[in-house]
Amino acid sequence: MSQETTLILFKPDAIASARVGQVLSRFEAAGLKVRGIKMLQFGDALLREHYAHIASKPFFPEVVQFMQKTPVVALALSGDNVVARVRDLLGPTDSKKAAKGTIRGDFGVDVMVNVCHASDSLETAAAELKRFFRPEELFQY
Repeated sequence: MSQETTLILFKPDAIASARVGQVLSRFEAAGLKVRGIKMLQFGDALLREHYAHIASKPFFPEVVQFMQKTPVVALALSGDNVVARVRDLLGPTDSKKAAKGTIRGDFGVDVMVNVCHASDSLETAAAELKRFFRPEELFQY
């Protein structure tokens, strides 16, 4: 196994309900390491870039409105098989289908209000990490 790094975005529902610490502690308890963390406000251009795969969908304006309700917290996490491990900890994207004990099963509401965005592959993670972190903002220890 090799050390991999992935991106997590704590969405506005996690920020508004003060769950960032609880969720972060679950990631750390699973043995994942924080390589970078920061808070930012999504602008329209960044949202369009990050969600380019759904930007043409009729529900995209709703996504924009939701994601701009509060700042988000961007988190770079590393560990062995980190993408799969994070997705297992989170549970399915649709919180209604997530088992209790998973992050989305415990704190999520639906497909959009689901606590965190997580990269779905190492390739996606590499692109998303570049979008939110400069190389000097990611640390090894």
